[in-house]
Amino acid sequence: MTEYTVEFVGTGERITCSETETILSRCLEEGIAQEYSCRVGMCLACTAEIVEGEVTQPAARGLTDAEAERYALTCMARPLSDLKLDRGKYPPSIEAGAEATADD
Repeated sequence: MTEYTVEFVGTGERITCSETETILSRCLEEGIAQEYSCRVGMCLACTAEIVEGEVTQPAARGLTDAEAERYALTCMARPLSDLKLDRGKYPPSIEAGAEATADD
């Protein structure tokens, strides 16, 4: 089983994660505070921007195909390489929706 390093930008936090486990599950096991809610790839609370590396996340239903190339839902994402993730970064479509709601 291959282990990959997942580094969280700006925090100095790192975990090792195999291709058979989700990034969120490893964060929780290691005591790293990672936001999440539904754990089924829908709510987007656990989103992180992929700065470097690749993930597989076929069950990430909350993201479009284009968004899934740049953003990881850590509750679904499994590493395919070493990663650098920027937590708390959301796809522009989500950010635009949040701004519209705030303006209402």
